[in-house]
Amino acid sequence: MTIMENPITALNGVGENRAGLFAKLGIRTIEDMLYFFPRYMEDRSNITDIISVKDGDNVCVLASVVLKPQVMRVRNNLVIYKVLVDDGTATMTLTWFNNKFIPNTFKVGEKYKFFGKVNRKGSKIEMATPTYEKEETNVHTGRVTPIYPLTKDLHQKTARGILKQCVDAVVGNINEYLPNDIRAKYGLCELNYAFSSIHFPETAQDYTRARYRFVFEELLILQLGMLMMKKIDKTKKAPVIVSEEYIKEFKTKMPFEMTGAQRRVLAEISADFSDEKPMSRLLQGDVGSGKTVVAFAAMYAAVKNGFQAALMAPTEVLAKQHYESALKYFEKEEIGFLTGSVTGKTKQSVIEKIKTGEVKIVIGTHAVIEDNIEFKNLALAITDEQHRFGVKQRAKLAGKGEGIHTLIMSATPIPRTLALILYGDLDISVLDELPPGRQKIDTFYLNEDFRARINAFMRKKIEEGRQIYVICPLIEESEKSDMKAATELSEHLAKTILPEYKVELLHGRMKPKEKNEIMARFASGETNVLVSTTVIEVGVNVPNATVMIVENAERFGLSQLHQIRGRVGRGSEKSYCILFSNGGGKNTEKRLEVMTKTNDGFEISRRDLELRGPGDFLGTRQHGLPEMKIANLFTDMEICKKAGECARLILKKDEKLKSAEYAFLRQKLRKMFGGLADGNVVG
Repeated sequence: MTIMENPITALNGVGENRAGLFAKLGIRTIEDMLYFFPRYMEDRSNITDIISVKDGDNVCVLASVVLKPQVMRVRNNLVIYKVLVDDGTATMTLTWFNNKFIPNTFKVGEKYKFFGKVNRKGSKIEMATPTYEKEETNVHTGRVTPIYPLTKDLHQKTARGILKQCVDAVVGNINEYLPNDIRAKYGLCELNYAFSSIHFPETAQDYTRARYRFVFEELLILQLGMLMMKKIDKTKKAPVIVSEEYIKEFKTKMPFEMTGAQRRVLAEISADFSDEKPMSRLLQGDVGSGKTVVAFAAMYAAVKNGFQAALMAPTEVLAKQHYESALKYFEKEEIGFLTGSVTGKTKQSVIEKIKTGEVKIVIGTHAVIEDNIEFKNLALAITDEQHRFGVKQRAKLAGKGEGIHTLIMSATPIPRTLALILYGDLDISVLDELPPGRQKIDTFYLNEDFRARINAFMRKKIEEGRQIYVICPLIEESEKSDMKAATELSEHLAKTILPEYKVELLHGRMKPKEKNEIMARFASGETNVLVSTTVIEVGVNVPNATVMIVENAERFGLSQLHQIRGRVGRGSEKSYCILFSNGGGKNTEKRLEVMTKTNDGFEISRRDLELRGPGDFLGTRQHGLPEMKIANLFTDMEICKKAGECARLILKKDEKLKSAEYAFLRQKLRKMFGGLADGNVVG
């Protein structure tokens, strides 16, 4: 076992409890710890004279302790500790709360560095709960200092102290793993220097150089993986699907005219179908732009050519809705439905009919890609709401046949430049028109002061015959959270606010059968108000629902809010979205005000990336991509382009990364992707 593989419990100060806290952050070994990068750097290198500090400034001062720490017991659960310090220009009072170590930490006459926010009123200067260390130490103050994204009960000083042990133990002993020609071509610093400078840089420039190295490395591995996942075996030929006439025939079955954007995208798909090269297309479209109809038209053409088609959705609710919509265009016996709730003889019958080809259209959830599902002649594989699936799941569906045409649909639009990088050799189609009759949704960002008015508004809309969604971020109220929980709020609405109307609760922990029954009652109009978690984020279509209320809206990303908002505005009646938020500061206000100003999903996703950063927006949960530890796909776009160029050059030289010089990249690919499904990299 190398030092990098040692558990963090080998370090001083890391017992079982602390190791458990680090495990929540995915840190179990010294290597994990070294790759736990700072969220940002705070410049604490300048020592400021106390006399010159200004109210509200964050400063670092070097001062001597004047008096023995004072202890004041205010009440049973609150003890205040005060320390008076002097740097020769002025004195300052330092305050800590319930920190029993303070009396034994500071000695009169000794010098310490203190960093914190100043509270100054005239000559009275104070600093509450500052970071501190001895004059001769430079880990937490007196330098460019890392700030880490920690979990509850883990503190910055603790993390930095443990990271200092790691850096001191390994720096100088780590073998460089990136080939020299790559480092030289792209200006990447050496690995030992990089680890030292990403955590404890001597200067801001050192940190910048180290960060560039690790961002490039992470994006290089990401793009190698994505390119290898999408690499088409040139020996495989896709079936030619004659489609133009059948798509025209499909249009005659529709109760409305297609938009120009839908016609354009179908022409692009038809062109792909006419080629023996497998189609690999990403279809981006805003909420309600009609992606599903495009998918059905493509499936219709495949079936008319004698082939099978499959559509995989992330939830049973959405899969069921697709199934019911498909009945308008296909014969019932042609469609197979597969989800977790389809079991026993029914499931076995569907599986058998898929194998014999009697079932032409397969619609379902992850159940569609189970190992025992065999297709007779699958030609078209469609993934809906692709951000809810991992790359391996999508590849597994496409792998259910030879030379499959694939269509990946997303209602979370991302900027085109970013899409081109993430989905390298996929062709990208965009539905940028809404079908006629889709309503613009008026959106309001409100605080608790408006609660009574909104309650009255809800009652008015129900009296007019409309229905209402209420979305909560939690299922049950936690002791230390003031967020509205779905269970608690649904009871409050049912018993106090709208007792004469039917209020129901829907959340992800319910069994599929129960969820479907609740949704069916809401869709039929039997239920007036549906209180739900984000289980209704995708796929629910109830045209009579015209009011969407989102509790604790600051807890959601803008793109997610846009998805949620898209559940209303589906009928002919005017629709509204109310975003309740009582906290989060100026950044929250800026984010939520974006929602009130635009209904354009592409603009919203751009602003979401800009304001929230893509760590959440493009993390594992949002897009099925490996989570980024340091790279920011919005601000690091130029580095991303260079890393993409490098990835293509490497694969041109060694398409399976079998040579010894790429052993590290191969190892990192396994770790980032957990093994790639197409066999290019074995997990």
